[in-house]
Amino acid sequence: MVNEANVRAGQCHCGAVRFEVTLSDGFNTIRRCTCSYCRMRGAVVAMAAMGGVKVLRGEDMLTTYRFHSRSVQHFFCSRCGIYTHHQRRSDQNLYAVNVACLEGVSPFDFAEVPVMDGINHTNDTGKPTRRAGTLRFIPAD
Repeated sequence: MVNEANVRAGQCHCGAVRFEVTLSDGFNTIRRCTCSYCRMRGAVVAMAAMGGVKVLRGEDMLTTYRFHSRSVQHFFCSRCGIYTHHQRRSDQNLYAVNVACLEGVSPFDFAEVPVMDGINHTNDTGKPTRRAGTLRFIPAD
């Protein structure tokens, strides 16, 4: 259910790209992924439906990267290099948004983040998406 609390402002590191996102189910959809790209990127993401990411400024500063199947775009700022969002491969009607780009949110706000098995992606194996594990953040005292 989308409500006002699910609408968040976001931007890249340098502020050239500013956007608004309507999260599909708040932060109940957070995750990380083990695929080669996500593993290197290390972002925690939350989901937004198609049309749920509105670039308010700097669309011309966004650049994209496609890999493996080349079926989806990963967006990042061409000035500061920060990844903002990408279209999901397993459900191209969804976008995954980098929670670190959202105002007032840090990936360290989440004690546990599900990690999905992107190495054995459902579109490659034909099997349901598998949870590979859980990433935990335990703050120092």
